[in-house]
Amino acid sequence: MRKASGSRFSSIPIRRWSPGRRRAAPTGWSFTEAYAREYPAGAEAALAPYLAAAEEARRQGLGLNAGHDLNLENLRFFVSRIPWTDEVSIGHALICDALYYGLENTVQLYKRELR
Repeated sequence: MRKASGSRFSSIPIRRWSPGRRRAAPTGWSFTEAYAREYPAGAEAALAPYLAAAEEARRQGLGLNAGHDLNLENLRFFVSRIPWTDEVSIGHALICDALYYGLENTVQLYKRELR
């Protein structure tokens, strides 16, 4: 399996944790993905299903990658509520912001959000 070779292997994206995913870790997955499409900036209620899924993934020993609609407006909020997030996929948002703020400045803005 890829995990044995040192490669990381991610499951399909999650929005809600389904009962079938309770057996995810034995499949060899290293990570699961939390897609934040339904998650508006600052909405505790919208974050609740992701938090529950992230907690279950952590119980199973899975890492957590997040992204897809995370940006400067909501990145800090998401990561502060789920601090064991391993990676964030913010490339699209970062490049869009870089069109306005410049690339070097934008990278610093995102890094500041993750401190």
